[in-house]
Amino acid sequence: MTGTAERVQRAKAGRGRSGRVTGERSPQRAPIERLSVRDRTVIAVLLVAAFVVVLNETIMTVAIPVLMKDLSVDASTGQWLSTGFVLTLAVVIPVTGFLLQRIRTRQAFLLAMGLFSAGTLIAGLAPGFAVLLLGRIVQGTGTAVMFPLLMTTVMTLVPERSRGKVMGNVSLVISVAPALGPTISGVILSVLPWRFIFFLVLPVAVGAMILGAWLMHDISETRKAPIDLVSIPLAALGFGGLVYGLNAIGESAGSRGHSPLEIWVPIVAGALALTAFLLRQVRLQRTDRALLDLRAFHSRVFSASVAGGAVSFLALLGSAILLPIYLQNVLHATPLVTGLLVLPGGVLMGVLGPVIGRLYDSVGPRALLLPGTAIGTLGLVLLAFVSETTPLWFVLGAHMLLSVGLATILTPLFTAGLGAVPQRYTSYGSAIFATVQQVGGAAGTALVVTVLAVQTAAARLDGQPAAAAAASGVRLAFVLAAIVFALTAVFSLFITRPADAPSGAVAHA
Repeated sequence: MTGTAERVQRAKAGRGRSGRVTGERSPQRAPIERLSVRDRTVIAVLLVAAFVVVLNETIMTVAIPVLMKDLSVDASTGQWLSTGFVLTLAVVIPVTGFLLQRIRTRQAFLLAMGLFSAGTLIAGLAPGFAVLLLGRIVQGTGTAVMFPLLMTTVMTLVPERSRGKVMGNVSLVISVAPALGPTISGVILSVLPWRFIFFLVLPVAVGAMILGAWLMHDISETRKAPIDLVSIPLAALGFGGLVYGLNAIGESAGSRGHSPLEIWVPIVAGALALTAFLLRQVRLQRTDRALLDLRAFHSRVFSASVAGGAVSFLALLGSAILLPIYLQNVLHATPLVTGLLVLPGGVLMGVLGPVIGRLYDSVGPRALLLPGTAIGTLGLVLLAFVSETTPLWFVLGAHMLLSVGLATILTPLFTAGLGAVPQRYTSYGSAIFATVQQVGGAAGTALVVTVLAVQTAAARLDGQPAAAAAASGVRLAFVLAAIVFALTAVFSLFITRPADAPSGAVAHA
């Protein structure tokens, strides 16, 4: 039996009939296993591949104005290069939990990187906007498979007592890659045509795919199950409608305007379809035919981690749109200064990821979640005091505090939450986390932009100058973001890791 198979068998043996994990509080009870060189290589390849694909979620932000001019499209059309990518993630990710149950790890990796590489090539060679958008959608399909695959592989290969360190590297990917996207895009566009945004990424993606084809091995069992054809359109309309409508609210702060019907029809239709989708999954999972099995939520730890992740991503993405609006519309900073000011926060999150992971392995989640929530909330509270005369160093310092707080809580949330899910539901849990990331981010953007717009308009009616009114809206939006983010402290009270549970206890409700 291979080392991987032995680990899988030991993991199953450590769970009760219900799939619940037991363990003693004493950290000396189980020695830390070491990953084989082959398993470490597999995770390293997945991390590199995930970094490349996640990078592309934000890499088009700076390029859209250039593409509008070169392809002769307006802002409303050009924005679809970002919106289409995000929508693809929202539609495809919920299906990946079922997909990873049916196909082997190596097949899933080659599918993800094959789609991403093909989409990158299509986009780079695109003769016009329609083909470029098609390339972005194909890219997004590959990206949607990669992130749940990475999370599922880590949770399968890595022993529980050393998962924090590896999941810290995962946090590095999901925090640094989006932060670097606009910066890398800006550098490329300053010296090369826009097509090189894709041509420079393509060899890295193809190289990762070839390396993975050579080194990747199957680490999980598959099962045969019929796919429910009704669930797929319900998931697409439900998650896609919500994300599109919420993104439409966020885009209203930029150059693209949306009518109320264009915003609320997708949101209402998405909410109704999502309700029908969830009810259908509850019924189908009784016979193991669910597209997205919701039994992962039987774990109290997982449920609390998902809720904490939702408010964290709400704060993360909400502040990501608030800061550029404030810096450019209130302080009149250039796009370059704006990008350079928010970049250190993303890099700091990445640097801290592995450090927080090691601390998680030593002290568990709760000792990190409470201080992390306090630090992040403090950063948001400080940002709630900005004005039209606030110095840039103050904004940078507050954003760095927020970044430290986010770095301190993301790794514990992912690691403890997925660690509490029975092995057979890990792929579904990974898909749920990734979906929450997209929906939570869209909701955060919509929330802060709505508050910003309402408060700014009210301040203008009171006779305040434009800059002062915008600063007033930004302050109130940051206050609301701080209140929502502080809820992570409440959810953290229900989060433990299996090894921290008292002897004979379980990590589930």
